[in-house]
Amino acid sequence: MEKFELSNLFTIKGIAAPSGLLYSQNVLFVISDSSQFLYQYDIEKKLLLKFPLVKEAKENIIKENKPDLESITQYGNQLIMLGSGSTNQRNTMFTLDLGSDTLQSQDLSALYQKLKTIGSFTDEQLNIEGSIYAHQTMLLFQRGNSKNSRNGIFIVPNHQEDGIRFVPISLPTLDDIETTFTDAILVGDTIYFLACAENTTSTYEDGEVLGTILGVMHAPTFEIIEVYLLSEHQKFEGITLYKESENEIEFLLCEDNDTETSEAEIYKLILSKTEWF
Repeated sequence: MEKFELSNLFTIKGIAAPSGLLYSQNVLFVISDSSQFLYQYDIEKKLLLKFPLVKEAKENIIKENKPDLESITQYGNQLIMLGSGSTNQRNTMFTLDLGSDTLQSQDLSALYQKLKTIGSFTDEQLNIEGSIYAHQTMLLFQRGNSKNSRNGIFIVPNHQEDGIRFVPISLPTLDDIETTFTDAILVGDTIYFLACAENTTSTYEDGEVLGTILGVMHAPTFEIIEVYLLSEHQKFEGITLYKESENEIEFLLCEDNDTETSEAEIYKLILSKTEWF
């Protein structure tokens, strides 16, 4: 594993259980798995705004009722936010047009049921934790942290449900427990993903955190090229591109510390570019 630099960049007060983030034009969009708001943080002004995703939106929703928004991605002017699918309350997709502030929602129950069938997952095993939309195709990252489940990537072609495929992905282990996807982004032809080892066999209950890795994957083949151990005790759940130069690439990460504290810790990760491919 090569060297990298990871540092705590700032804290956003007013957000509990951050699960995904997306950086755009000095604004950080943050989702929480226990909230029905999209958070918008102006980094320069240190100003937090809340955008309700439903009528009478709530925060700090109890586990059995929470929407479990676990992934956020961008396609053009559209922000796309997805529930994990791990319970019937977690099957909603929200899209927000950044130009017009038009918000739409869609029930993905039928799609998620098809994913379970294609991937041979039970209702308890499906757990979508990351998403990428590119080339008219959605990549959905399945976190295989429940009993007998598997990590993998669902390939969902646009408007072609019959063409959905599931590609199992074997990830490194920490303390003899396989890491499982917690988020992923696409930069050029490279996928950068986070994966955490957690001592649990449930998509519902949290377990002891054993660490988080950053993986570098060749997007056309899903071949893992490099792996970095980011922490042996922290659970990073969100990653977004921050800055890129000729020699370095910088990301912002968010940490889910599995507490009810309404503070989101944002980290900066600097990675030196290497000739992986």
